[in-house]
Amino acid sequence: MRWLLALVVTLGALTASEAQMYNGNETPAYTVDATDGAFELRRYPPHIAAEVTVSGSRDAAIRAGFRVLAGYIFGGNEAKARVAMTTPVSQSEKIDMTTPVTQTESAKGWTVQFMMPSKYTLETLPKPNDSRIRLVTTDPVRLAVLRFSGIPTTAALASRAEDLRGWAEGQGLTITAGPHYYFYDAPMTLPWKRRNEVAFTIR
Repeated sequence: MRWLLALVVTLGALTASEAQMYNGNETPAYTVDATDGAFELRRYPPHIAAEVTVSGSRDAAIRAGFRVLAGYIFGGNEAKARVAMTTPVSQSEKIDMTTPVTQTESAKGWTVQFMMPSKYTLETLPKPNDSRIRLVTTDPVRLAVLRFSGIPTTAALASRAEDLRGWAEGQGLTITAGPHYYFYDAPMTLPWKRRNEVAFTIR
């Protein structure tokens, strides 16, 4: 494949155990198939997540979704239990087609997601008090990812997503979903110390 010729294959690619922590917080495990500068091809196994879909602009949606999910992990559940914070906070655009399926109008929203600590199963996680929150098991996925620092404004994310799309298509990769946005650091983190990522699901 063309991308194999274009990429520098990562020697000793990350194992699941090497990709589970970031600044003291658990993060989804993944393996790196290959790298090309700031671009990576990763494989993620399934994990459990809490997610909520909210409408509005991207920046308003991430704040609203974060508040809902933070309420859940800080005790807003039937057990009044605290669930450890993980990273990153994930945001993806969700487009739900209307019915019948021949119509072209769509309702747009943003799905904001927290990974749940790996010690939990769907059966052992406390049930959310907020009915908008869904507890799900993600599918195994292969992603093209671009990592960058700075403040992740909507314009900056869109620009990076276009860079990643152009790179992926140039390597002959087929994009099937995205872009997805990943935010690893608290808002007060200095811009040059922040870890942000944009990603596309590929096959």
